[in-house]
Amino acid sequence: MGDPRRRRKQYTSPGHPYEAARIESELVLVGRYGLRNKKELWKARTSLGNYRAQARTILALEAEEREIAEETLVRKLVRLGIVPEGITSDEILGLEVESVLKRRLQTLVLEKGFASTVHQARQLIAHRHISINGRVMTSPSYIVPIKDEENINYAGTSPFFDNPEHPTVKSSLSRESTLVEIPKKQVRGKKR
Repeated sequence: MGDPRRRRKQYTSPGHPYEAARIESELVLVGRYGLRNKKELWKARTSLGNYRAQARTILALEAEEREIAEETLVRKLVRLGIVPEGITSDEILGLEVESVLKRRLQTLVLEKGFASTVHQARQLIAHRHISINGRVMTSPSYIVPIKDEENINYAGTSPFFDNPEHPTVKSSLSRESTLVEIPKKQVRGKKR
């Protein structure tokens, strides 16, 4: 676990800082998925590299241990939605970074139609307008598990929640039922 005061880097930066082909491909991914900077891309690439490293070590195990470890890793990746069911360790080695980026909350908010651009999706999340299972989410890089994907909605405190004029309202709850009506105070003195 380590010392909580010492933060560790969650990514590995590229070995050579100036490779034109790598820089161009990273810029395309940063633009397509609306990432704030390349550090977010490197975090996704590092997490994918960790999954691939686990798959390589699984391939080196004996048959009995391999089955158990492979099932555990595949079950985790299927739960996160990174891979489809029935995949093997060999196929995990062939994954691309886009399979992780597609599972980010920011991307799923755009796909569900809550936002018209990836940048608007990021803004909605950062401004506390999006919730999952009623819990307000503020991290655009949150990897959404498959079971929670259907529960992405506007937060109850958001002005978009149950707004009939907003085309993407998908809430079954009613905002009036959660709010208590407060009587207006009568103003004495000046007439307006």
